[in-house]
This record gives sequence, structure tokens and C-alpha cells, in this order.
Amino acid sequence: MTSRVEKSIEVDVPLQRAYNQWTQFEQFPQFMAGVEQVRQLSDSMLHWIAQIAGVKREWDARILEQVPDRKVAWAATTGTTNSGSVYFEPLGPNRTGVRLVLEYDPEGFAEKVGDWLNIVSRQAQSDLEKFKEFIESRGAETGSWRGSVSGGTAPGEASAGASGSGADAEGGAATPGAEQPGSAAPGSSLPPPGPTA
Repeated sequence: MTSRVEKSIEVDVPLQRAYNQWTQFEQFPQFMAGVEQVRQLSDSMLHWIAQIAGVKREWDARILEQVPDRKVAWAATTGTTNSGSVYFEPLGPNRTGVRLVLEYDPEGFAEKVGDWLNIVSRQAQSDLEKFKEFIESRGAETGSWRGSVSGGTAPGEASAGASGSGADAEGGAATPGAEQPGSAAPGSSLPPPGPTA
């Protein structure tokens, strides 16, 4: 049975800065509990390593849709079953609403008990609060990827696209404000981000 979590937060930074930081997937371990590593394999593919309910999990995720300053959607392609979307909304010149939607299938007894106890829901809110602290404490984002991805289906939608990554063509981190060429396809499946990244 698929579980769904939806959480939001307001961050005191301009929309573009909040969005740009979210595209830096390899930085997720700095504010997502349980996420040990995220490797950007291409503009639309990510490899995740995380501890979920005390169990180490690895999976690949495809960015399904990425619309600069609006949305990033992803889904796991291997390993743990999960997908999600993050939406960005301007609330003023220096304030942004961030809404995270996760869908996942708890596996095994420990994850099912954790789901019943709303651990993923609480972790998602905590990760958003850590993201807020992370981006607000910095003078600028750690990088950006301004490309677009499309061609998949996001949670709760009939059709969607894919999200790009924050890496350059050689797989390195993009520099702040740099725009990278887009390709098409995955998401961080953010496992549930943080909560399942």
C-alpha cells in the first residue's frame, strides 16, 4: 500500500535561490537526515544511499520533470519504491514557499511500523526545516542548474516531465548562477527526501 506525505515551509530567501539550491542534489546529506550520499549520474539520474528505518538502502532515481523556479519531480527506477515532487512559490521578493509531496511503499516490518508511527512524515518536516536553516544561513546557493526536464509522471498528476541536476557535464558541481544544458528524465526519487530523501 502506497503512503503519501505532503509538507510545506516558507524560507526567507528569493525564489530563485531556494530553487537553485534544491537542484544541488549532492548537497542533500547536509540537510536530509538518513541520506548518506547522492551522486548525480546525469542531468536526470541520481544514485541514492540512505538509512531508512535503520536499514541501509541504495536506489537510482530519475528526474521526471524539472521546471526552473517552479518544480522538481522524481521517481525511483531501482531499489526502494518512491517518488516525489517539490514545488516553489514566490511569497514576496525575499520569501519562498516550498511544498514537498512524497509517495513511497514501506518495505519490511521496520519500515511498515515506522510508517504507522508517521516517522517519514515527521522526518520530511524536519528535513524541510533543515533546508530552511541551510539556505537562510548562506549568502548564496551552493550552485544551480537552470535546465528543464520533461517526460514522466509525477505523484498525483496525469503527466509530467523530468528534473535536471546540479552537476556539470563532467559530473562536477555546478557553480552558483551557472546554467547547464538540460537533458530529459529522473528524480531524486528523493527516496522520500530526507525521510527518504
